[in-house]
Amino acid sequence: METKTLNKQTESINQAIEITGSEAVMKAMIAEGVETIFGYPGGAIMPIYDALYDYRDQLEHILVRHEQGGIHAGQGYARSSGRTGVVFATSGPGATNLVTGLADAMIDSTPLVCITGQVFAHLLGTDAFQETDVINITTPVTKWNYQITDANEIPEILAKAFYIAKSGRPGPVLIDITKNAQLQKFNFTGYTPCNHIRSYRPKPIVRKEYVEAAAEMINQAVKPLVLFGQGVILGKAENEFKTFIEKAGLPAAWTILGLSALPTDHPLNVGMLGMHGNYGPNLLTNECDVLIAVGMRFDDRVTGRLDKYAKQAKIIHLDIDPSEVDKNVKADIPVWGDCKETLPMLTNLIKSNKHEAWLKKFNDCTAKEQEAVIQDELHPTGEIMTMGEVIDQLNQLTKGDAIIVTDVGQHQMVACRYAHFNKSKSNITSGGLGTMGFALPAAIGAKYGAKDRTVIAIIGDGGIQMTIQEFGTIMQDNVDVKILILNNQFLGMVRQWQQLFHEKRYSFVDIKSPDYVTVAKGYSIEGNSIKERKNLKAALKKMLDHKGPYLLEVFVGKENNVFPMVPQGCSVSEIRLK
Repeated sequence: METKTLNKQTESINQAIEITGSEAVMKAMIAEGVETIFGYPGGAIMPIYDALYDYRDQLEHILVRHEQGGIHAGQGYARSSGRTGVVFATSGPGATNLVTGLADAMIDSTPLVCITGQVFAHLLGTDAFQETDVINITTPVTKWNYQITDANEIPEILAKAFYIAKSGRPGPVLIDITKNAQLQKFNFTGYTPCNHIRSYRPKPIVRKEYVEAAAEMINQAVKPLVLFGQGVILGKAENEFKTFIEKAGLPAAWTILGLSALPTDHPLNVGMLGMHGNYGPNLLTNECDVLIAVGMRFDDRVTGRLDKYAKQAKIIHLDIDPSEVDKNVKADIPVWGDCKETLPMLTNLIKSNKHEAWLKKFNDCTAKEQEAVIQDELHPTGEIMTMGEVIDQLNQLTKGDAIIVTDVGQHQMVACRYAHFNKSKSNITSGGLGTMGFALPAAIGAKYGAKDRTVIAIIGDGGIQMTIQEFGTIMQDNVDVKILILNNQFLGMVRQWQQLFHEKRYSFVDIKSPDYVTVAKGYSIEGNSIKERKNLKAALKKMLDHKGPYLLEVFVGKENNVFPMVPQGCSVSEIRLK
């Protein structure tokens, strides 16, 4: 036995090759199937970039203009492709510039592997040039992080990083590698992808008795309502979800991150939840008898006042992350597990049903909302254009087949409310963190993640100025993204709140903008700006038909508000149509 073990060790040594830690990073990328890396070089990560030079035919590197742009691009890539985004940054300010994106990815469950360079190990803790304690800084906003000071650790740690980032409830992982570990040579015996960590259980054990109890509750329901979130998309369970709701005739409403998991025009799709969601799903949440949450976390923007949220309903909560169950809303029946697995189990046990009278209530609410809000938003009679009519015209041209990346603000809510989607992974936005500046770099990443699809970034005049430097990334790589700026000459969402709740005291929300078309032209991006409705359709068509990147600015009403609205601190049933 000892002889066999010794022979295996000898064989392993004979097969080992001496390489640097930096080259080991490249071999890990290749082994994990990485195709695209977003990053920005610097002193502490220079050895990794030096190694990347020899792998540039196998690994596509996109040079962003700011590390925050790099990580948002990684997020966009992950969200459009369903794969893990990869980001490189240097130490100090390079690493700290990733923090906003890490926080965004953490709360929105986006799989990322971020690799940062670090000063030499012997300088750690000495306040060396561009040294920061990136591990402690990023611990609250990563699923896992780790600092490597010895090159021998690189293969195993990177394998764990990719496994942790993409398994279970996905999230961002950061690996900090000291410069000496990047330069150090060691005996490399190969790269083995990770599929198990002893102390880590990415999927909880499915309790069959809970599935059976949930099915029984659904079978007895008279007014069931399904709320679905991004967990359906992350679990690649779109077909299983559709089969589930169709069998029992269950009306289904979505969170903004769940949008596109179910086609917009599906007869059981009753609309958007939350503060600016549709009238029916918000109002009737407080009338349903069974509430079935699938892959969503009962965010405060969805629930409104918790003490007045669905108190009459029995709650069934399906989620892969047990910590989300009972966190905000107490579940009567928790169904832990991957919804790719639990939904078919439920579907097998539930009875076929229609719930036609209950579904009619949602349709009646839609008709009321149509008359009070939607008609004026999509088909205004005044001279000033609305954001809604821009989205409506865009729908007619894209037929619901484009990927739409939104920034944060009024345009985001309008786009989520009115954009049409036929395919999953088509709506990319910053949900939980609400990061202004997200859309432009995320659209770049989304295009690399889905090169055969049209990608449209819809951005407000506030958000675009936060990451406008990424025009340089678009220029350098001729990234075919369409940039649609809805310009209301205000920080619109803040202004709406100031109007409604602060006596119209507009405190520092009147934002001035540059000539975006001229700025874009400086980056070799074609563009146009319009102010009149008669030019809208032709301008949108020109944008979509243009080969390569294109910017279109549309001036819309300065003081238009987004309705319906659930005011903060109110119940979802207190939703306002005006």
